[in-house]
Amino acid sequence: MNGGDEVAEAPASPPQPLEWKFSQVFGERTAGEEVQEEDRIVYPYLNKEQRVLFSAQGLWTYDDNLLLKGNRMAVCLVVKYNCMWWSLEFGNLLPEQLNFSKRFCNIGRKVDIISAIEFDRSGDHLATGDRGGRMVLFERTDTKDHGGSRRDLERMGYPISRHPEFRYKTEFQSHEPEFDYLKSLEIEEKINKIRWCQTANGALFLLSTNDKTIKYWKVQEKKVKKISEMNVDPSKAVGNGGIASSSIGKQYLANGGDKSHNLPSNDLSISPGCFPSLRLPVVTSNETSLMARCRRVYAHAHDYHINSISNNSDGETFISADDLRINLWNLEISNQSFNIVDVKPANMEDLTEVITSAEFHPSHCNMLAYSSSKGSIRLIDMRQSALCDSHAKLFEEPEAPGSRSFFTEIIASISDIKFARDGRHILSRDYMTLKLWDINMDSGPVATFQVHEYLRPKLCDLYENDSIFDKFECCSSGDGLRVATGSYSNLFRVFGCALGSTEASTLEASKNPMRRQVQTPSRPSRSLSSITRVVRRGAEGPGVDANGNSFDFTTKLLHLAWHPTENSIACAAANSLYMYYA
Repeated sequence: MNGGDEVAEAPASPPQPLEWKFSQVFGERTAGEEVQEEDRIVYPYLNKEQRVLFSAQGLWTYDDNLLLKGNRMAVCLVVKYNCMWWSLEFGNLLPEQLNFSKRFCNIGRKVDIISAIEFDRSGDHLATGDRGGRMVLFERTDTKDHGGSRRDLERMGYPISRHPEFRYKTEFQSHEPEFDYLKSLEIEEKINKIRWCQTANGALFLLSTNDKTIKYWKVQEKKVKKISEMNVDPSKAVGNGGIASSSIGKQYLANGGDKSHNLPSNDLSISPGCFPSLRLPVVTSNETSLMARCRRVYAHAHDYHINSISNNSDGETFISADDLRINLWNLEISNQSFNIVDVKPANMEDLTEVITSAEFHPSHCNMLAYSSSKGSIRLIDMRQSALCDSHAKLFEEPEAPGSRSFFTEIIASISDIKFARDGRHILSRDYMTLKLWDINMDSGPVATFQVHEYLRPKLCDLYENDSIFDKFECCSSGDGLRVATGSYSNLFRVFGCALGSTEASTLEASKNPMRRQVQTPSRPSRSLSSITRVVRRGAEGPGVDANGNSFDFTTKLLHLAWHPTENSIACAAANSLYMYYA
């Protein structure tokens, strides 16, 4: 420093790309083994309001086939809803008297496929849910014996294993299939979301939800009570349940005295056929067992499918979101909720977008964000009004001129949003890209990562096989330096989001995650509108990987979670849970 002039600090260099390694796998299928399937009869019943809603979601397509039956007409309507084809029949009536009738469809569902993954706040526990309504809990073992975090143990000199290790803890049935007789609608048991709540007295608390019902679970170790030291000896049983006494053969006086006088001094003199002494049974608790108990059931508050639940930082409330509404709950009150966001128009024909995901701010209990099917994110402040229909900030990226196509709105729909741990940034995932937003800058994303740009020429095929409606999740590291999301062929992408970082890794959910590495550009391209806005293209290429293997759209990695404090990722490939570390 000379003459009062300050020397500018050199910008910090971006972190080096991580080298990911396989850690563990749970539920891996052997060669030729199929995932458990279940056949179920589905009763489609779609009213006008639902048809308009599904159209707004981009999930409604149809094909009319007119079948003449004499002077009568039957219409077979084939409907695509929730990535499944429904066969409905309006039929055998005059055209002006067409009546709705139900045709039953058998749909095979793979009930063992994992549908939700979530680490707890400490990273010591991991929960998964599947399509069969089951929840499986895992606990960390490499730091359990010593206690404390991994970094603290390293400072104290404890030997630490080369990677975080988890083991199976327990599992329980969270949801069962139900049927709504009023709407003629089957409610699947599939777990849509899992959220960990604050622990208390050594017990674990979780929220889980299917399409309609949210449940609050308590998982705790309980001692198994057993009765021991009973003086009933079955080998000495006589008659109709009487027990032969060890004092048989002894002579007793009329008043109960013993002539032989060979009883111990502390034994009572009793009648023949009874016990010489009375020993009460003793209850012992030597073993412990994990017990899962449902403490609350939050039901009958959503007309449409629940897509999100999120805990508040106050530890007392949470939100649940469906296609049109967001409700605020108190954990201790299950029969009442407050509607804080309602986007349902007075006329359903005016509906243009639906809610796709919602998340509370990690530290500000009054703020939350929700995304829409139009690709926008709204940040709301619950202090402004009881009904938060007006947003505090709106985050959306302007559409490039001349880029609009038939698929523009479909691929723009955001499937998942996550707040960074510091609460400064929001991570969003649409079909083609992963975007990072700064809550202080609503003009556009600060970074855009192309996940599978090579699929853009194949959008028509993806629409035909329903893959374009797949909902991929996203996650970010605890330090905020990296983000991750899934793709097809059981691949997932990890991007560096620090300034100047070019990290863009492609990994496969297998025991050899690096075998599908492809070339990535050496430098990201920068947007002209802002020096801080970065557009980074990940590995782009044809529909084959570096080894010449074609991409498989039937194997998709939709769900993954990043450990809150370490570089460790858990991801679901069908019914298998893979874990990786760096």
